[in-house]
Amino acid sequence: MGLGWSSAEERQPLLPPPPPHHHQHHHHQQQRRRPQQLQQPRGAAGSPAVPVPVPVPVRRLAPAAGRVYGRRWLVLLLFSLLGFAQGLLWNTWGPIQNSARLAFGFSGWDIALLVFWGPIGFAPCFFFMWLMDKKGLRVTVLLTSSLMVLGAGLRCVPVSDLEIRKKLIHGGQLLNGLAGPTVMNAAPFLSTTWFSPDERATATAIASLLNYLGAAGAFLVGPLVVPSPNGTSHHLLVSQSNTEHIKDRIEAVLYAEFGMVSLIFSAALAYFPSRPPFPPSVAAASQRLSYRRSFCRLLSNFRFLMIALAYAIPLGVFSGWSGVLDLILTPVHVSQVDAGWIGFWSIVGGCVVGIAMARFADFIRGMLKFILLLLLSGATLASTWFTLTCLTSVTHLPLTTATLYTSCILLGIFLNSSVPIFFELFVETVYPVPEGITCGVVTFLSNVFMGVLLFFLTFYHTEFSWFNWCLPGSCLLGLLLILCFRESYDRLYLDVVVSV
Repeated sequence: MGLGWSSAEERQPLLPPPPPHHHQHHHHQQQRRRPQQLQQPRGAAGSPAVPVPVPVPVRRLAPAAGRVYGRRWLVLLLFSLLGFAQGLLWNTWGPIQNSARLAFGFSGWDIALLVFWGPIGFAPCFFFMWLMDKKGLRVTVLLTSSLMVLGAGLRCVPVSDLEIRKKLIHGGQLLNGLAGPTVMNAAPFLSTTWFSPDERATATAIASLLNYLGAAGAFLVGPLVVPSPNGTSHHLLVSQSNTEHIKDRIEAVLYAEFGMVSLIFSAALAYFPSRPPFPPSVAAASQRLSYRRSFCRLLSNFRFLMIALAYAIPLGVFSGWSGVLDLILTPVHVSQVDAGWIGFWSIVGGCVVGIAMARFADFIRGMLKFILLLLLSGATLASTWFTLTCLTSVTHLPLTTATLYTSCILLGIFLNSSVPIFFELFVETVYPVPEGITCGVVTFLSNVFMGVLLFFLTFYHTEFSWFNWCLPGSCLLGLLLILCFRESYDRLYLDVVVSV
């Protein structure tokens, strides 16, 4: 079950203290029993009497844990759908960028900014984590979904002036980006609040990976509904008709996404409780550290900083690399459509494998480090294979569509599926720090690394071999950090040992 506790303070379950009258009654019982205990020697001569055994207060705590409700799956479904919709809205414009340029007059900078509103939306990340810690999950989810409804609505405002329309679309993407901190960080908090210890990792994987699946769904929805511009017509009337048709199809996608988000918001408004009537585990009922103490604990915990970097560096580099995958694959003669399918299958495969790995972690507890070692090892090998394949003039490795597809998809599967496993290990390592604050810090750090990488890309965009080498380097660094990491399962210890 791990190699011990992180500190002396984490050994305490931090459960609410017993009522005073029970404590006094228990103290009087000890006073009455003490003469009988002294008549029975327990150890060596002259040794003091043995105190009352510890299991007495443990049995008092056991009835407060272990109750789960069927409605937990409805809560998980609503939150997962919200994450799916946020990912779908965020990635609306990338797969149809050529059509969007023709219909709305977007420039290359506009398309890049529409995607970049996602990382920018993480700026108030810690406010949403504070709100979730203080006000609960319902208030945070309703605020998040209302921002998404407002953002999706702004994108649908029928304004004839294209400049105003573009500003409204940018504003809508920003509001949708502000929903990112909740849908990407609240999964461990939801799983701890609603699910038993043998279901937590699975619930975390479903709630966190559905956001990625929504982004992958945009690769299907956009190209299937919106036709790509063609250059076969040279007549002005026909060209204008084609442009209007493309614009109508894009607006149909925007209206459909607005309707979906509004429906999810209405369902959450009707029923999305912050917590169940009774907690599902001892860890869910225990007290947590304050907001200020949580940050002090995280920044002073060297083991947490190790795994935070092991997550943030490879996942941040991979996110930035995925965002410009079509640019990276263009020199090796891979079309934009093929690049989109590579991104789609890597995300879908990562979601499927991630949920399977999380279910395995629920069945066999205490294996999170071992799972991460396997996933990061596979990511290092796959990224090295892809990088060497792109240097075919030097390595003479076969450069085919099959090898590019296989290496890219395997890389996405290994890294995307590691996200929920990392989240669970973060929470176990720094417990009793609140789950939202812990995951908020690491995802914010991951977005910082992605932003720095994309910043350098603006200066060195003529040649991408250095960008490809960042992938195996970051994966290898994450692998070494996990290899040196001393795991502990403080929350799991509390649930398994204290509740027995």
